[in-house]
Amino acid sequence: MTVLVRDLRPDVPADVEAFAHVRHLALPFILWTPAAVVHHLVHTHPDVRSRSFVAEEDGETIGTAQVGLVHDSPEPGQAYLNIYVHPDRVRRGAGGLLVRTAEEYLAAEGATKLFAWVLDEPANRAFAEGRGYERRRSAHFLRLDLANGALPPLPSPPAGVELRTAADYADDPRPLFRLDAETMADEPGDVETEFTDYEAWLAETWRHPLLNHDLTTVAVVDGRPVAFSSAFTDGRERYSTAMTGTARAYRGRGLARLVKTASLHRARAAGYMEAFTGNDTGNAPMLAINKRLGYEICGTEVRYVRELG
Repeated sequence: MTVLVRDLRPDVPADVEAFAHVRHLALPFILWTPAAVVHHLVHTHPDVRSRSFVAEEDGETIGTAQVGLVHDSPEPGQAYLNIYVHPDRVRRGAGGLLVRTAEEYLAAEGATKLFAWVLDEPANRAFAEGRGYERRRSAHFLRLDLANGALPPLPSPPAGVELRTAADYADDPRPLFRLDAETMADEPGDVETEFTDYEAWLAETWRHPLLNHDLTTVAVVDGRPVAFSSAFTDGRERYSTAMTGTARAYRGRGLARLVKTASLHRARAAGYMEAFTGNDTGNAPMLAINKRLGYEICGTEVRYVRELG
C-alpha cells in the first residue's frame, strides 16, 4: 500500500466530501461540511498562504491537513498545521507524511514557529513529541444533548438590555465586527493577533457558510452590541457555539450566559439535536457558564509548538 500527499481539489466535490468525512470521523466535536472546507481554503486571507492537503492510499483519502501562516500577528514567522487521520487508517504513514509536507511548505514560506492542536491521547501526544513538538496549553470540547437535556430557563434581560440576532445587522455588520475584535483580543491563546481587517472578517467570518445569523444572539445596550454568542449549524441536527464574548465594560453582568442561553433555546426550537462548544481549560468563567447550561466535556486537545531552525 502506497500513501501519497497532494493538495485538496476544491473544485472536485468527491474530493471535498472525502476530506470533510475524514475530519468528522477524527474530530466529531467540530462541524465539518464540504462547504465549510471549501470556504476555509478559498476565502482565508491570501497572506495566510493557506493550503489543504490530503493523504491518499490507493485512491482513498485517509488523512487531512490544513496549514497556513498567522498573517495578522505582530510577531512574524508563526504558522499553524492541523493534521487529522481517519481513526481506522492510523499507523500507515499518513500522519508523518502530512507533517513533513506541511513543515516543508511552511518553512519555505518563512515560518519559524509552528503550532498544532493534538487530541489528548497517548498515541497522539507521542506522535507530536517524537517530531520535536513541545506541549503547551489545552482546551476542552463540550457537548449538550439539546433534544433530551434540560436547558435552564431563559432569564429576562436586565433593564436596558435588548436581545437581538445577527440577522438584524445584515445591512451593516460592522458593530458586530468591532465587538468580535474586542473580545477576541482577550481570548486565551499562544499567538497574539491584531484583528483589524473588516473586509477579511466579512469574507471569512460573516459569510461563513455555517454561520447561522438567526441563531447568533446579541445583547444590545443603548443601540450598541455589548455581548454575543455566535452560532454555527450544519443545516441538519448539529449546532455549535463558535464564540461567546462580552465587551470589557459590560463584563460581570451575566450577559454572556444570557446570550448563550437564548441562542440555545432558539436552536432547540429550530430542531437542532446536539450542541457543541469549546473552552480553553484555563477559561474558568466560560467553563462555569457551560456547566450551568448542561454541557459535559467530551474531548480534549493539547496545543503543541515547534521552533524551526
